[in-house]
Amino acid sequence: MKNPKSYEPLDLSGLKLKGIDERKHLVRVGDFARVPPDKCTMSDFFKHLPQTPVTRGLAELADAVVRAHENNYPVVLALGAHVIKVGLSPLVIDLLERMVVSAVALNGAGAIHDLEIALQGETSEDVAAGLEDGSFGLVEETPTYMNDAAMLGRHRGLGRAIGDLINEDPEEFTHGDASILATASRLDATATVHVAIGTDTVHMHPEASGGAIGAASLLDFRKLCAVVMDMRQGVWINVGSAVILPEVFLKVFTVAVNLGADLAEIVTADFDQIQHYRPRMNVVQRPSRHGYMITGHHEIMIPLLHQMIVARL
Repeated sequence: MKNPKSYEPLDLSGLKLKGIDERKHLVRVGDFARVPPDKCTMSDFFKHLPQTPVTRGLAELADAVVRAHENNYPVVLALGAHVIKVGLSPLVIDLLERMVVSAVALNGAGAIHDLEIALQGETSEDVAAGLEDGSFGLVEETPTYMNDAAMLGRHRGLGRAIGDLINEDPEEFTHGDASILATASRLDATATVHVAIGTDTVHMHPEASGGAIGAASLLDFRKLCAVVMDMRQGVWINVGSAVILPEVFLKVFTVAVNLGADLAEIVTADFDQIQHYRPRMNVVQRPSRHGYMITGHHEIMIPLLHQMIVARL
């Protein structure tokens, strides 16, 4: 049996040292935040932010959005439902009305919340309470309207059909001006909805038509393929969708490249409160040489990006 090795403290007197001015540094006082004036414009505020990879990334993304807008390349916002639930629809609507954003893509839950806001001015039920008595998701109006939109959407796409439905009945949809899909319909901008059957409350409705929902959502997928075909130096921003919309993007991107689109200079970004695998790989890293991961609360980061864009227009 071997005896254990014995070690004496190492003599460090032979270490090679160098002056601090010979070392490369990643943090410099010149990049620190500066206290902005008590009264300042948003542009001045942004100039006083610290210079870090995150702030530089936000600024570069805002530059890319404005550049794409000026050169007539699509800017797409792919939005999870949480974006609507934290009250950011007005900022999306503003970018649509400025024609900075050319297309919006929502998942099924996002479309439901958008429709309910237009209808009621309120959305997002107490899920835990609904699970206790089996009432979760089982209202009358939402699935009825969504089912009507699916029937109409077989020939015009689900996103457009929901927006049209809201705009055609302002007496019923008294908050239509707060709807992203209604705004896109009014402006004739592309709006698509990408549904996974069984994931949304409206699929529990006895009259839900899988054929109509599938046909309408498939048509929207093909519309989105056409948008991405035209992107070239466009911008795709995924906000708060961890699975469905990153998967959709991977497929529309593949279709576009297969059909001859040059997407080598596309700019992509993911905004979420934590970093997820699919957005990181399917949106930021695999398809793009110019990708940004921005982590933080939507209700803070998206207003910052919105104002950075507006300040550059």
